Amino acid sequence: MRPEPVPILAVDDVPENLNALEALLAGEDVVLKKARSGMEALEILLVEDVALALLDVQMPGMDGFELAELMRGTERTRRVPIIFLTAVATDERRKFRGYETGAIDYLLKPVDTQIVRSKVAVFVELFRQRRELAKQRDQHAAALARLQAHRDNSPLAIVELDANLRILAWSKGAQRLLGWRSAEVAGFTIGETNWLEPEGVAAIGTLVGDMIAGERLRDMQALTLRTAVGTRLDCECYCSALLDAEGALVSVNVQILDVTARKRAEATQRLLIGELNHRVKNTLASVQAIATQTLRHSTGPSDFAPTFIGRIHALARAHSLLSSTTWQGASLRELIEGQIQTGTMEAGTLVATGPELDLKPEPALHLALVLHELTTNAHKYGALSVPGGRVELEWSVQGGTLSLCWCERGGPPAQAPTRRGFGSALIERSLRAEGGTAQAQYGEAGLCWHFTLPYDARPRGPAASAEALGPVVATLADAADHALDLPKRVLVVEDEPLIGMEIGDLLNDHGITMVGPIATRDAALAAITTEEFDMVLLDGNLQGEPVDAIARALIERGTGFLFVTGYGRDHLPTGFDDVPIVTKPFGAQELMTRLKTGFAASASRHMPA
Repeated sequence: MRPEPVPILAVDDVPENLNALEALLAGEDVVLKKARSGMEALEILLVEDVALALLDVQMPGMDGFELAELMRGTERTRRVPIIFLTAVATDERRKFRGYETGAIDYLLKPVDTQIVRSKVAVFVELFRQRRELAKQRDQHAAALARLQAHRDNSPLAIVELDANLRILAWSKGAQRLLGWRSAEVAGFTIGETNWLEPEGVAAIGTLVGDMIAGERLRDMQALTLRTAVGTRLDCECYCSALLDAEGALVSVNVQILDVTARKRAEATQRLLIGELNHRVKNTLASVQAIATQTLRHSTGPSDFAPTFIGRIHALARAHSLLSSTTWQGASLRELIEGQIQTGTMEAGTLVATGPELDLKPEPALHLALVLHELTTNAHKYGALSVPGGRVELEWSVQGGTLSLCWCERGGPPAQAPTRRGFGSALIERSLRAEGGTAQAQYGEAGLCWHFTLPYDARPRGPAASAEALGPVVATLADAADHALDLPKRVLVVEDEPLIGMEIGDLLNDHGITMVGPIATRDAALAAITTEEFDMVLLDGNLQGEPVDAIARALIERGTGFLFVTGYGRDHLPTGFDDVPIVTKPFGAQELMTRLKTGFAASASRHMPA
């Protein structure tokens, strides 16, 4: 690449002399800035950086000496080399004045062309070198500024040590992380400061020794650091050796990453995985025990299936309540509502009063099973087995004890059983396991159970009346009583084969044709455009993929659907809050009821006005 021309200033009041200089220097990679007076020259110097000034001495107005003195008095032009060119006979005093004004040479006209070219070439080369150095200086300054900005804004704390473990540099990130300013630690060894534990000082010292020996030039040390206020941080220190041209250690760059939050998250994750494993195994063990005990006390498959499924649903509903509060507890009122939502109670058969309160996870699970057993027995043998029967459920808290009373009214007289059944044993042992009591009273008016449980929290609100539970019961009961139509064809989008088979059997039992089951999102989207169906049962998640696109496609198609899922509402696609949920595990009656009401609602939305 041809070098950029270098500007040279030529000042002479005779145009022919300027033209002669221009011709003389042609081809020398210079551009001549011509001025015919001192004032014109100063105007050029205000905007141009020149490598050399060739000044005529004898000029009208401002002569060359005066111009040179003005140039030397200004910072911008102080260092511009000056060569005087004159045709006037001179003596030593005039030459001395020229050099006194800062000239580097004093040439008489006519000048020797070779001498002029040689001198100009020297200053042109010097100018190019100065310009290149200035360019490199600016580039280095910009690079250093970027590095400094990176150091200052980096989330890493960067510390530089010499071979004696003395702190050479301390970044803004180190100040933010550890609290000490650079001036407070610079020049001290890491053993003289308090940000490293003694074992960390020893570890860094060993590493630096290995770096000096050339054995390890980089390494990561997991160390505990201490902040200025005494807080301990778990950190990863990435150490790199900086060597000179001969391979000797100059300094050690230590980049420190705070991993305290990550360590805590990992510990929490391990704890949660362990807790999940514990709860899953406990739940499976409970299911196994329920299956074994139910089978032992059943007369046959027709008796076993509804009893076993009902107990599993009671357990599942309690789990759903606990999951919604991240296993912090469950509302007793919601626990009661969850049990009667199975449809085993009709509206008005339950009178429930008591304060709003929360139960801890384990008591909530046990009480869910107890309530289910009480409801099932009331339907089989007690007040709910005859028209007009009802149940009165009251609870209160006194002196750290929760007292519950389940009394059946309007049913047949209650007599003490001749043998102890699984239901009674489950009730008594569930309460006893929580440090409570369970006592049954049998009489002409009906059966009454009195329960107590330790309770160390205060009620959250005033007593809840029976009317608060009525609408919940009535919703499913009314849907079951009305002669709603079932859809003819139902698309099932479900990625679990066993659940898909179960849904298919339930639909087939009610004369409904199942389309599917379909297990992937893409296949479901394709089926929406190619298959004929009236309703959709949509899983909340397909093989780890969300189902938002499927839900939107169904809305665009104008087809009603239900979410059939083990997730709560918070984990389902947003924007579909009006879509009903059937929670896994589900019962046949619940699924068909939801299917009826969903199909009716979908049909009403598309009826002509």
